[in-house]
Amino acid sequence: MSDKLEFRKLREFGEIINDMFQFIKQNFKPLMKTYIYLCGFFVLAGMLAAIMYQVGLQKINFGYGGNQANANPFNRFGQLFSFNYFVVIIFSLLNYTAITVSTLSFIALYVQKGNQAPTVEEVWSYFKYYFLRVFGSSIAVCIFLIICLLFCGLPFFYVFPAMSLFYSIMVVENGSFEYSFSRSFKLLKDQWWVTAGAIFVIWIITYACMSMASMPAIILTMVSAFTKASGGMSTFIIVISTVIQYVCQVFMILPVIGVTLCYFNLVERLDNTGLLERINQLGKSETNLNSTPEDY
Repeated sequence: MSDKLEFRKLREFGEIINDMFQFIKQNFKPLMKTYIYLCGFFVLAGMLAAIMYQVGLQKINFGYGGNQANANPFNRFGQLFSFNYFVVIIFSLLNYTAITVSTLSFIALYVQKGNQAPTVEEVWSYFKYYFLRVFGSSIAVCIFLIICLLFCGLPFFYVFPAMSLFYSIMVVENGSFEYSFSRSFKLLKDQWWVTAGAIFVIWIITYACMSMASMPAIILTMVSAFTKASGGMSTFIIVISTVIQYVCQVFMILPVIGVTLCYFNLVERLDNTGLLERINQLGKSETNLNSTPEDY
């Protein structure tokens, strides 16, 4: 059996990607159990809200075809951005927060327990402490990123890697909003290109996995659109497609793990915490301290 993955070590670009999948492989069952228990409610609630919104929108578009009310642009705007639309947005934010907090809490406890997978009860203690903090911070971070995106997009691409590290710092280091914000830029100093490249590749892998898993939903949607062009998609197709899309959100675990590996890599380069911890353990344990060889 291979050694448990060590987070506190230096990594090159390729090692970050490989270790992301290695961690999932080694901890698949406890990680999925944590996801189901702590994120399942938000996934189901978001799924139901999305189905209700899309079915309602379908009825508006094709159930009363040709009436003048639908031709009014103000009425169309109100139908698109209805109450159900904002419910879907809220549950999407809650679901993303739940995935982020549960995965980061799992990793934080995994590191604290000496590379041993925590139980759901242990992760829950972290989850309920950080959930609202991360949710509130996510809203502020989203607003900040939108503002950066409006300025020709260049500031967005510069700050996105730092904001990706933000949540790892908040949970792993129990940092406040101000501390996590400033620390993320401090860690990226002199390492922006490598870290940004790794995060970019991680997100490409994530979207590729989600797209491949969502292929049945895409095919069903396209077939329904061509065969029922005048009446729109059937309710059955809408339900099946939405369920598949929300089930595929489990792949959002990938960028959380990958970015956290980037975070620990940057911390090691700046603080050498992993090396110092192993030095302090010399003479205290018979454990092979060279199980994770590094070059400093």
